[in-house]
Amino acid sequence: MTVHVPIMARNRSDDRVVRTLIVDDSVVVRTVIERILNADRGFCVTHKTNSAEQALYYLNEHEVDLVLLDIELPGQSGLTALPAILRTQPHAKVVILSGNCEEGSAAAIEALALGASDIFAKPGSGSFGEHFPQSLIERLSRLFSGGQPPVLARPAAPVEAGQVAQPLACLGIGASTGGIHALGQLFAGLAEPLGVPILLTQHLPASFTYYFAQQLGRMTSLKVKVPEQGELLSPDIVYVAPGDANLQLRRGLHGRVSVMLDPQRTPTGNLPGVDPMFSSMAQAYGAGAAGIVLTGMGRDGTIGARDIVAAGGWIVAQDEASSVVWGMPGSIAGEGLNCALLEPHAIMDFVARRGKNRN
Repeated sequence: MTVHVPIMARNRSDDRVVRTLIVDDSVVVRTVIERILNADRGFCVTHKTNSAEQALYYLNEHEVDLVLLDIELPGQSGLTALPAILRTQPHAKVVILSGNCEEGSAAAIEALALGASDIFAKPGSGSFGEHFPQSLIERLSRLFSGGQPPVLARPAAPVEAGQVAQPLACLGIGASTGGIHALGQLFAGLAEPLGVPILLTQHLPASFTYYFAQQLGRMTSLKVKVPEQGELLSPDIVYVAPGDANLQLRRGLHGRVSVMLDPQRTPTGNLPGVDPMFSSMAQAYGAGAAGIVLTGMGRDGTIGARDIVAAGGWIVAQDEASSVVWGMPGSIAGEGLNCALLEPHAIMDFVARRGKNRN
């Protein structure tokens, strides 16, 4: 079979070439993907194979930056091999490139929870259209550039406990690329319930939401749910923003706080967005609001974080070393809005201590 794939070589300003391993059971797909990546100056395919076992053998001897991994492989599946791949190459990004891991599927959520950086739908071996090469390169390029903002020369340090005036009343979490895996580490670090409602906006399509909530429920002993319009908040429940609405809050006449679901995209095009969630938390809880910004592309969460800090609340951001993409948390750090930069597993302990007025 002859597959014609239009290729346009592109210039990239990155000094570093992304060393790539392709793992796919189809020789046609391996050849096409290799041609697409090698036509771009930012990527170089160093090896390709049809099995997870051979991929692990190669990774034990060679360093790569990117693994493009199919799910359906002879012998060990891609999902089964994913944890071992990440243990072998902890600094590499693994992108699931599969026709059997549809958007919103349980397999897609499981892959992201296991540590995959992203998922990209693979067309059939005879149907690579003219848009696929450009879409693939753009998606992978964003993963490695991430739009990282400049960081202050001296990032904000944790504020002393004496400067914290009000105990924690509500915690918000924002995440995007790489966030599902980071959330598993985050909740694993929660030793005991915080006694406050937890709001979560993870950038995902609407079709992912309920699988994601189910997966998240297996990561924590807390109750996890997708809220309904007007629902009153309760402590120690994780409220997950639906994929087609911003998760916002409203404080009623009797002081009770309820959920407002807004279907309008943010000015930057996010839906759901972290900014509207954080901003509404600042309005509803004032200095009792706190936010966590995890790995993700772009700057979503920065505007809302400004509102939380202006209201007397505080923000914790994921550190660069542990982030898949340091766009969102890097933006927080770049503006000096964070009171700490931490790995996900250490964040909840910090939040628990600071939220009780002791650092």
